[in-house]
Amino acid sequence: MDFLPRPSSGINIYPSFEPGGETIEPPALPNGPALDIQFRPRYSIYLESEKNAEFVVNAAISKWHGQPWPNLGTPDVAPPVVFTINLVSNNHVLVSNRLNVSTTGNVFAFDLASLKASLDPYEVVLFGATEDGVSTVTTTSELLFLPEKKTGSVVKLDHLNGGFLFRSPSTRNKFEPFLPYGYYASCDGFLCDKDFVRKIRAYKDLGLNSMVSLTTVQNSRATYEYMDILDLRYMYDLRGSYKNLTAVREQVSAIRNFEGIYSYWGADEPDGHQDPFDLLPKARNLIRQLDPYHPVSVTLNCQNFYYKEYTAGADFVMEDVYPIAINGTFSKWGTPCNTTYGDCGCDNCQGNVQDVSSRLDNLLQYESWLGLWPKTKAHNPQTFHGENYWFRDPTDEEEVAMNALSFNHDAKVIASWVWPFSDSLGKIMGQFGSTVANQPVRDLIVTGKAQRVHLKGHEVVDAAYWVGKKQLLVSVVNGGYESIGEEILIPLPESIALKSKDGVVWGNGTWTLVDGEVRLSRQSGMATNMIILGVG
Repeated sequence: MDFLPRPSSGINIYPSFEPGGETIEPPALPNGPALDIQFRPRYSIYLESEKNAEFVVNAAISKWHGQPWPNLGTPDVAPPVVFTINLVSNNHVLVSNRLNVSTTGNVFAFDLASLKASLDPYEVVLFGATEDGVSTVTTTSELLFLPEKKTGSVVKLDHLNGGFLFRSPSTRNKFEPFLPYGYYASCDGFLCDKDFVRKIRAYKDLGLNSMVSLTTVQNSRATYEYMDILDLRYMYDLRGSYKNLTAVREQVSAIRNFEGIYSYWGADEPDGHQDPFDLLPKARNLIRQLDPYHPVSVTLNCQNFYYKEYTAGADFVMEDVYPIAINGTFSKWGTPCNTTYGDCGCDNCQGNVQDVSSRLDNLLQYESWLGLWPKTKAHNPQTFHGENYWFRDPTDEEEVAMNALSFNHDAKVIASWVWPFSDSLGKIMGQFGSTVANQPVRDLIVTGKAQRVHLKGHEVVDAAYWVGKKQLLVSVVNGGYESIGEEILIPLPESIALKSKDGVVWGNGTWTLVDGEVRLSRQSGMATNMIILGVG
């Protein structure tokens, strides 16, 4: 595919046929709900220098997946799961504990001292049973305990909350939360320009902390070395190489020890191009052999087309919903647009900012229906117009709203298409990015999970919160174009004791904190409001 402009619509080769591949709700289990027990290491990798690690265990009740367990119809009286997590190779017990059914996000620590660091993953198995041993469950996972990396960067993905932890010489070789926020960055006119030093410095000075770099290290080594000096981090582009394992080997071997790399862009819209399912898994397997210290991503184009197959080779998933100023019902090709026909620039979109949150919710729903552990999600915001699909740029307010909505729906990366394009949107992207991608907002979003809040009577208002040890972040997006003057209560759990307004993060709405309740008034149209509250 051409690098610029980027095709960003549905299946654009034969748009008039029924493609199949939809993920739909599976039939309910015939004998009633089951115990869907799953586990993963807390982090995607652990290093030889670390002494302790954790497993996350989910013991959800599912009507679609799982194994029989007593009394699941009344979870309060269902027996707990008494379990061990063992190495498959020698049956060594890493964890021995118990947990209640209908619970998720249970974290159990274990000692790494008995393990030897290896580039190969350890196979691990969970054996669970009732106390009387009559009912049993079993499930497997893998653990990566890697040799210490002495050069360049290392990145972990959090399998509990989805965020990134980044380590490099710029962090004094200590892991810290990282919220990638930037653009896909083109070669022409930017990274490969003779004036790249000035242009990259100006990009970083906007407040952007990362990019998806659309040039190879062989062609632009000095560019990458300069970005390392600036601590400007990058997702390395393999989309033009991933079908050729020789090229993958060459690219990964050349970039893997740089200080700014935080991941690999494995494939761009393989669903839209109907690429063979096995291409990205093969590339990822090779990348893991060469560089297990950085995750691999995939960008999906379609709303619902072989989700499991096209994400199988990715550690995290990016969606590129571009909904602003489209005609979502009739295409430039003279055809209507619906779920199986037509090409309107944004697959099955309504043409509003809520398309972003809907798509992220869709992906999470597919994973639930498929019985998959949720993968980290990323949002690719629209910061452009053209191609006779998008008739104008998003406004500043729409841009911020789309990004904030993605956070509200648990995205952990922002990578906008494309730089350079619009200086004005670059400024607002930088202003919002420098706010959310730095402490304290960064740490709350990266290390926590967005908790959604339903606001009765305000369907276009989307709200979420993140809870830290001493602070809480609240984000409210008015996704409509009309202002809301009335005061809205943001209902939070009674277990959260609000103490203070520690600082407004974004927006001009009026926040009040009275008798332990937080309220927001005077929301303008298409407004994003965020605040940090003290809790105790």
